[in-house]
Amino acid sequence: MAERGRSRSRRGGGKAGRSVPRRPRRVRRERRVARLRRLGAGRVADAAKALGLSTTRRAALVAIVVCALAFTIAVPLRTYFSQRADVAEQERQLTELETEVDQLERRRDLLRDPAQVEAEARRRLRYVMPGETPYMVQFPDTGAAGGEHERRPAIEPGAWYEKLWNSVTEE
Repeated sequence: MAERGRSRSRRGGGKAGRSVPRRPRRVRRERRVARLRRLGAGRVADAAKALGLSTTRRAALVAIVVCALAFTIAVPLRTYFSQRADVAEQERQLTELETEVDQLERRRDLLRDPAQVEAEARRRLRYVMPGETPYMVQFPDTGAAGGEHERRPAIEPGAWYEKLWNSVTEE
């Protein structure tokens, strides 16, 4: 009970009536956080020592974990990139189909004119109106020189294996 008159401050050290200025709360909190961090780092090292892991084994374990994560991420990434390629291909096809639709719509607008339909029927289907006389003009073959026709070699009768045998045995 002799200590009844003394200050209950930890920093006191001396007389009871003298008060020691306290540090701001922020500084005290930073020191406490730093101390907890040091303890946490020490605990990890202590846990590794307790498990009997050397630095080499720890490095190998970290490498295995990194590889496992890489393989876990690789499959979704491959799927993502293949889907992006598919989307790009579909968008390209969409633009091609849109241009084709535009061309077909222009063609449809042209064919709404009856005169255009008649001209198309005459040109492509060789239709003629009743009472008209159709004429077909055939031009001579431009590939033949001087009116001579190209002669094709005569096809020899016989099976292919006979022709092969004859070509091998003849000298």
